[in-house]
This record gives sequence, C-alpha cells and structure tokens, in this order.
Amino acid sequence: MNFLDTILKTKKEEVRKLKKESSIDSFRTSEFFNSKSLSFKNEVRQNKDISIVAEIKKASPSKGIIKSDFDHLQIAESYFEAGVNAVSILTDIQFFQGNIQYLNDIAKIKRSPLLRKDFIIDEIQIIEAKANGADIILLIAEALSNGQIKELSSAAYECGMEVLLELHSEDQLDKIDFGINEIIGINNRNLEDFKVDLGVTTRLSRLIPEGVILVSESGIQNKEDIDFLRSSNINAILVGESIMRSGNIQSKISELKSWCSNES
Repeated sequence: MNFLDTILKTKKEEVRKLKKESSIDSFRTSEFFNSKSLSFKNEVRQNKDISIVAEIKKASPSKGIIKSDFDHLQIAESYFEAGVNAVSILTDIQFFQGNIQYLNDIAKIKRSPLLRKDFIIDEIQIIEAKANGADIILLIAEALSNGQIKELSSAAYECGMEVLLELHSEDQLDKIDFGINEIIGINNRNLEDFKVDLGVTTRLSRLIPEGVILVSESGIQNKEDIDFLRSSNINAILVGESIMRSGNIQSKISELKSWCSNES
C-alpha cells in the first residue's frame, strides 16, 4: 500500500463520518452556499504574467511542521494584500494539520478565489467545500476513476465552483476529458518517494491540448525554477512551503511576482 492508498483509506472513513453527522441539505442552508464563486479561470486568463496560487500550509507528511507560528487568517490577509491570484487552503486534518474551518474563516475576508485542497472522493465533500466558501476544488486523478472525475467535476460545476484536476504522471492522461476539465495541475512530487522533479511539468505539458490552463505544483523555490517552467507554457504556479518558511510573506510574494513577470 503506497501513501496515497493510506490517505484514501482514512478519507473513506472521514466521509462515512461526515455523512452521519451532516447532510447535503444542511450544507445548502449555509451562508456561502448560494453566494457567487470567484473565477480562477478568469483570473488567470486576464493576467499577462504567470499567476500565483499561494498555499496556506502548516505541515506535510514528508516535512512535518512547516510553519510553527501558524495563523491562517493572518497568512491569508498577507496573501490578499500582496495580490495573489488564488489561495490554496489545506483542509485535511490527519496528514496536513489543516481544517475546513480555515476555509470558512478565510472565506469571510476573501479577495481572491479559494481552493479547497484535500483528497476529495465523494460529492458530499464538494457540497461541504461550497458551504464553507470554496471557489475551486482539487481533484486528484490518481485517486479517482475516469467516471468519478466526471461525476465529481459535474457536481462542482453545478455548485458554481471550478475544478483543479491534478495529475502526477502520464499514466493518468487517458482518464481526462479536456473538454470537461480545463484547469490541470501538474504535481512535480512523486507520490511514492516524495522526490520532486520539475521535469514532470515539462513532460506532461507537451501532452496536454492548447487552451487548457496549466498549473505547476510542488518544488518551486526560486527564479531558476520558474524560468525552467516557463518553457512549458504554464499559466500558474502553486507555491506553499517556500512562502511558509520565508520570514516575510509579502516580501516573498513580491519576489515571486517579479520572477513570474512576462515583461521583457
């Protein structure tokens, strides 16, 4: 059993518990459920530069605690003030020390689209995401069948949200209908050993149709990394750890913006 299998086994138990404690109808009465979502797709297409998805990330299974002085609202406010194009919020409790409440709290002050980053395997998690203020949900191709990707994407669209469909290897490409999933995340981290290879974005980007929004994820640390990825015609980067470890979030975002600029 690899690490993803371990996570999904836990997630199935969490979903069973969620269905016992809540119902889809109960989520539909929440303050955010009927509010209009912010569009990440529009944000990217209007941006002349490489867009930045800044992640709020306290910990990870491979690195442990990343930011000990963690204050999700303070981090989010810094991101909004710095003008990031979207904010990714980890809501998985057991493996990443996230929480759905972080999403709900930040949704009250949001100025950019919010991505619920979790291991989503059931429609009720999508309804829960919308009810807590998400504008985008993450789906992971390796965790889902072709049919599940279509069904969960459709459920998100019905709620007015967008989908970032993430893959880690070429093996997952035949699951994807690019007419349905127009925002693709290419994760450079190997699910087996957690090693990072930015070449994954380079390889996979060549196999994805033009017009699809490409987001490169994991292992992006410096200007050289972004310059390397630029040749893959990416539209956005998702960065978490390097921002979390920086001493000054706004300064780090400013630096990232300068590296992501397409001005000659």
